[in-house]
Amino acid sequence: MAELVQYYGTGRRKSAIARVYLRPGSGDFKINGRAFEEYFVTPAQRSAAKQPLVSTETASAFNVVARVSGGGVNGQADAVKLGIARALMLFNVELRKKLKAEGMVTRDSRAKERKKYGQKGARKRFQYSKR
Repeated sequence: MAELVQYYGTGRRKSAIARVYLRPGSGDFKINGRAFEEYFVTPAQRSAAKQPLVSTETASAFNVVARVSGGGVNGQADAVKLGIARALMLFNVELRKKLKAEGMVTRDSRAKERKKYGQKGARKRFQYSKR
């Protein structure tokens, strides 16, 4: 039996985690077993998720299978972007320079700050009353 050739990358953004598998194929894109257009509804989400494939001109060379959990849909799209970029670097190390120049190699570490006690939110205080 032939060995399955695939490249794996993990992407994270906020609380979203994406496990991405790139397999040589015709450009089919599935997320959690659903079609790409069905899962990512807005054009911004679609372009964010496909950005590494488009910038490296490998969109039609791979089938993408992604398992995504946690967070919102926008965070999941960015997690898929990082996962694809990491998997592409396993496929070909020379692609790293182009991906790095477009800022797709770095994980976006921004996340929601926790609410503190004695305050209304992370930074906002309760209203102070002088009288």
